[in-house]
Order: sequence, then C-alpha cells, then structure tokens
Amino acid sequence: MQLAWTSSQVGRAEQPLLEAGVPLMERAAFALAVRVARELRGLRGRVGGARVVLLVGPGNNGGDTLFAGAHLARRGAAVHAVTVDERVHAAGLAALVAAGGRRVGAEVGRTVDRGLDEVVALVAAADVVLDGLLGIGARGALRGRAAEVVDAVRRAARFVVAVDVPSGVGVDDGTITAGEHGTTPLAAGLTVTFGAAKPALLLPPAAGLAGRLDVVDIGLPLGDTAVGPDRAPAVARLDDPDVADVWPVPAPDAHKYTRGVLGVVAGTRRYPGAAVLCTNAAVLAGVGMVRYLGDVADLVVARRPEVVAGVGRVQAWVLGPGVTPDDAAQRRRIEHAFDGVRERGEAAVVDAGALELLPGRVGPHVVLTPHAGELARLLAARGERAGHALVERSDVEHEPLRWARRAHELTGATVLLKGAVTLVVGADGAVWAQADAPAWLATAGAGDVLAGLLGAMLAGRADDLHEDPSLAAALAAAAALVHGRAAYRANPDGPVAARDVARALPATIASLLGTGTGTGAGTAAVPVPAP
Repeated sequence: MQLAWTSSQVGRAEQPLLEAGVPLMERAAFALAVRVARELRGLRGRVGGARVVLLVGPGNNGGDTLFAGAHLARRGAAVHAVTVDERVHAAGLAALVAAGGRRVGAEVGRTVDRGLDEVVALVAAADVVLDGLLGIGARGALRGRAAEVVDAVRRAARFVVAVDVPSGVGVDDGTITAGEHGTTPLAAGLTVTFGAAKPALLLPPAAGLAGRLDVVDIGLPLGDTAVGPDRAPAVARLDDPDVADVWPVPAPDAHKYTRGVLGVVAGTRRYPGAAVLCTNAAVLAGVGMVRYLGDVADLVVARRPEVVAGVGRVQAWVLGPGVTPDDAAQRRRIEHAFDGVRERGEAAVVDAGALELLPGRVGPHVVLTPHAGELARLLAARGERAGHALVERSDVEHEPLRWARRAHELTGATVLLKGAVTLVVGADGAVWAQADAPAWLATAGAGDVLAGLLGAMLAGRADDLHEDPSLAAALAAAAALVHGRAAYRANPDGPVAARDVARALPATIASLLGTGTGTGAGTAAVPVPAP
C-alpha cells in the first residue's frame, strides 16, 4: 500500500531531526543523484558526458537540486543550474561550482528574452532536466521568472525529473492552478520524493504530472512510529497484494447464500446493455447469487443463465446503471430498494440513474459511483455552489478531492469518483486514490462493469459491512484496482471493450489473490482519515 502525507505532517516529522543535526538534505540530494544517474544510464548508457539542467528555486528544494547536481558533476556530467531568483541555497551552489557545474542566472543582469534563449538551448540539449523550482512549502501557482522559464522550456525538455513534487501543484489537494500567462507545471517522467509521498503525487489531477513515483526513505518518523495527528496518512493507494486482504474468498463450507446475494436494478428496454454488463460482471466476480429486477430479464438470463430474475432476499444492491428518468418502473424499484438500504442496512452501489433518487442521508455502506458530471449534478441539486454559480463538471474536474469530500459530507455515503485516477472518500473523510486503469478503459459500459464488480464485493462482505460500514471505502478502492487490472488483462496496451473487461475478471482476481498474504476474510488497513 502506498501512503501519502501532507506538507505539514512532513514538516513536523523533519523538525526534530533537523534540530538534532540529522543531514536530511544531504540524504535527499544523494538519493536524488542516484536516481537521476540510473535514468541517465538507461537513456545513454553512462553518466559521464551526460548533460543535465537544474531548474533551481530559492528554497530548500533548490538546495536539494543543487547538491544532487554536484554529485552528478563529480561523476562526469555537464551540469548547468538555471536559477530564477537572486536568492539561492548558498552551500548547494558552492558545492555545484566546486564540482565543475555552472550557474546560468536567468534572473541576473540580462533581458528576459536573451536569458530565456540560453536556457532553452541548454534544456534542448539536455538528457535530463531537474525541476527544483518549488518544494512542498510553496503555495499557489508558478509566478514571475519561474513561470517564464517553465513556459519557455516546456517543449524543449526531453525528460523531466520532479524534485519532491512537480513545481506549482497543490501539494496537499492535488489541484493544478494556472499561474501567470496561464502557466501550468511541467509534466515529469519521474518524481523523486523524500521521506514520504505527498498527496499531490497520488491525487488527481496533479498525479497525472508526476510520472513514475520513487519514494526515498530519509528516516522520517511517519506511520507506525509517528505520534498524535501525524500517525494517520492523508491518502492511501492499494497495491496488488492488498486485494487479498479485502476480497471475499469463500470458506470451505460456503454456499451461495453465505457468499452473498446481490440485487441488481439496472437497464431498460432503451438501454439493455447496462443490465447485461452489470450482472455479467457480478457473476464473474464470484458473488453467490445475482437477482435481477427490471424489464430486460429475458436478455440478461439469455446471456448469463445463472442470474435469477425476480424479487427475493438480497444482501447488497446495484442500483441505477442504464436507468433513465423516463423509466418510471425502474425508478420505483430503486426507491423500494432504498427502503431496504435504510431499514435493514443493506449495502448498495448507487450509479447513474439512481443518484438523483438518493435519500437525503445514508451511511458509508452506500457507495456512490459518479463520474465528474454526475457528481456535479448531485451537488448542484443540493444547492452546492462554486463561487456564485452552482457546481459544474469543470469545478469537479479542477478540484475532485474537494467535491468528493463535500458529497460525502452531504450524503453520508462513501463516494467513488471515477476518472483517470479514481478517488474514494469514505467514513470520517478517509481518502483512497487508485490509478490502475489504462486510458483505453474510458469506454461505454465500463462503469456498468465496475458497478457489478463492486456490488459483488459488497454482497460478499455483507456481514462485515454491518459490523463496520467504513470497510466500504477499502472495498471500493479494491474494486477500482481490479477493474483496471482486468482491462489490462483483456488487451494489454490496446483498445478494450467493457464486455471483455468483465470476461477478464476471474483470471484477474485469481492472479491478485495469489500476490497477497491475506485470507480474503480480513480487512484492509484501517481507512485513512483526511487531515
């Protein structure tokens, strides 16, 4: 499992070490140089003779970058440091110059255009560019000379390594705000971060700029060794072995009822495919029984004869895929199912057409699965505003964590916000961020498969959810992971259809269960409260 910690948590963890004289900057810089050297060997076979450009800001992040540059220069790389402020980490600059590196002061004694021309030429010739302009203590977008330099070199840079975080992202919330002249952060091919991952490296949309993530251990007391408010990370991301700790694996004496019965209200005569895909995914994910309620039972059973059509006892629900506002019968079935959710505590996946029928307050055993547009509509219907206007899709896309949290606060439900990085906000503000799916999975019907898969997990863990409804967040994060892995298995690195993702579920699940040490009957790590 990957864990991320806020800038203030990291700062508090660093402080006693710095007061004790622990050389954190030296550790970070050396580790950064080692990682960059590894990239250079992969790109050109050796470090000697490589060209490296450092983009250096005035703070400690710039110091890390300069010291790393000194290490690389001593190994034979040609290193140029582009400083964007007259203030610079003096010891780091002295180390770089002593090692044979050169400072190119983009801020000192030259016109803007001439300074940038030289910088662009250096970056265009460089094998690697290190982005050390802003660290985790910075707030807001890129401004001033830093923004001008980033704009100038954006197209010229071949491979960017972000130092700790890409400069200019919202470190704790993952936002990307355009700065002066619309400047946005440089996209990195690799981010080397120190002590712990920062939320922006896992959260959308900033995670899309981080590239590969390499977390360097510099000895910060976080996690089990932390105390007080710093014990709990801000964001978690499940890895493949974590699936075994939450998956409902049947016991030797299991039968179909103990394995979970899932009720599905999905699809209409106009959109029958949602019902077929959702029930297919639930069956293939291993639920004990699927009961289908709706007007396309003939199509569902023809394609998946294991499904039972008609009413009966269920332990969890999938509500809404493919249901439109003009289908009064399906909407009545959804409203009736919500009675069981409220009165008997049945878990539910609430998707698409069921989102607008959601009762005012539910519990975390109810998982909402909107995309950005659907979440905006849900929030707007409850009067939520971004500035002077009701929340729109663009607001959710710009600040997904903020609005997913707000939806959880308003409804009490666990919120799974679908996207390139899927966000899950659960009980007490626990935050999970999964980035497991290929871009090819952005296709019609993929959400229906996810709903059926997650519904199967909720039904299979129904008894545990009654005891601990907060478990729904970990199950939702695991479902997002499995969904993405199944897409890769269906067609690695190429187009994928939703039906093929469902078909890939059994082999994907078996493979993931084999990577872990859990029995499938336990719980994942305690959900992570947001700071």
